[in-house]
Amino acid sequence: MKKEFAVIGLGRFGGSICRALSTEGMQVLAIDKDEEKVNEFKNIASHAVILDSTDEVSLKEIGISNFEHVIVAIGENIQASILTTVILSELGVQRITVKAQNDYHEKILNKIGAHQIVHPERDMGRRIAHNLISNNILDYLELSDEHSIVEVKAGRKMKGKTLIDLDIRANYGCNVVAIKQGKSINVSPMADEILKEDDVLIVIGADIDISRFEKNLVIDD
Repeated sequence: MKKEFAVIGLGRFGGSICRALSTEGMQVLAIDKDEEKVNEFKNIASHAVILDSTDEVSLKEIGISNFEHVIVAIGENIQASILTTVILSELGVQRITVKAQNDYHEKILNKIGAHQIVHPERDMGRRIAHNLISNNILDYLELSDEHSIVEVKAGRKMKGKTLIDLDIRANYGCNVVAIKQGKSINVSPMADEILKEDDVLIVIGADIDISRFEKNLVIDD
């Protein structure tokens, strides 16, 4: 069965989530108090409604508690974001993901029932910074405050060597969970596999360990 999502706030962040979920064939209810934004998504989402999400009665009327996952993507209005999250939590929504504006906002959201908190601007900034450091760092995803997963191209320092030779786990405390070779992906690769220059390693570990790994093996001098 298709999952049912509700996206509250149809700005750049909420709008992009709404489009992506709809493209994947998910059932999506698009919500915003701005009529113009709602009209923009009438032909994109499964349903689109004009609604003030700080109004508990209105949320009950549309059956918001029946949705498996509600994304609160309200822009600059932190008060509205917090109040909406409180209402969703009290109504028993199964999963609530909220966009945080800053660390203080995140602390409050953690205390009032948000299941997942995202910082799109901050996280994108970190990803771009990693990409700028080296052409060999292809992608970077934060898993928690202290752990991440990074996608790196096997450059000059890794070319022709095996995972045994590099001993990434012992030397840097990171784990190579997969290797991409062209269009194929090798999950749990053999330790004696010889790396080629265009191979892409997917590495997981603590941020401090990934930083050492990048500086010593990924970034070419």
